[in-house]
Amino acid sequence: MTAVPGATEAEPGRGAQPRQLIVSIYGLHHRAGGGWLSVASLIDLLAVAGIDEPAVRSSISRLKRRDILQAVRHEGAAGYELSATGLDILREGDDRIFRRERATLDEGWLLAVFSVPETERNKRHVLRTQLARLGFGTASSGVWIAPAHLHEVTAATLVRLGLDSYADLFRAEHLAFGDARDKVREWWDLDQLNELYTAFLDEHEPALRRWQRRRTTSGREAFADYLQVLTGWRRMPYLDPGLPAGLLPPGWSGIRAAEVFFTLHDRLESAAQQYLRQALSG
Repeated sequence: MTAVPGATEAEPGRGAQPRQLIVSIYGLHHRAGGGWLSVASLIDLLAVAGIDEPAVRSSISRLKRRDILQAVRHEGAAGYELSATGLDILREGDDRIFRRERATLDEGWLLAVFSVPETERNKRHVLRTQLARLGFGTASSGVWIAPAHLHEVTAATLVRLGLDSYADLFRAEHLAFGDARDKVREWWDLDQLNELYTAFLDEHEPALRRWQRRRTTSGREAFADYLQVLTGWRRMPYLDPGLPAGLLPPGWSGIRAAEVFFTLHDRLESAAQQYLRQALSG
């Protein structure tokens, strides 16, 4: 069974980290056609989420060290834009975050079969880490499984990291033996995923109820709520790779969590982008 990767770093309900909020702001800005942001603007925008200036500056430095942001001066002002790596991560993330459809049994499965020499076991660790990050479950020590729709991003990731020579990817279907629902419980930690989804609901359903009582959507509050729900949701499609609904336990909280996210996304995104534009225009 695969433990949920990185859950302690990005658990819904435990408060988003400043660097995660910064990435969400850049994503929102990029989707609206923007790129560069000044440090001063980032400080002001993160203040809306209750993040103070030292935390913003520290988080920017971490993102720069991880090659997510790159420093660029614009008309004498210090600022940052997404690096090539950051843009790749953003594009990949958007494909996952805003995918509304779950996998179906008819689509089949993607198998990643790999073998890494003992002399290169560090690459074995990297390979396993990347497959877990993409949402794969563990069928056996060298056979990992995911819904078939992940084949393109998986292949691209392995090529980008120079790991493609250690793995083969196959499309498959479960023919026998045993119940596929029981197998999914073996391959993924559904109990932990359900807890994370429940925490997401506890954190963001109050905002949904609040906005459902209102006729208009605008301003600072819309930006703040959208930033939080987007950041809270962003990791979930990696932890749960869109498993077929028919294989999930009754009352699976992930179904309701997706409804909450997409309802808030549809209601708040435009107002959040408008607030961002207004804030950046001074």
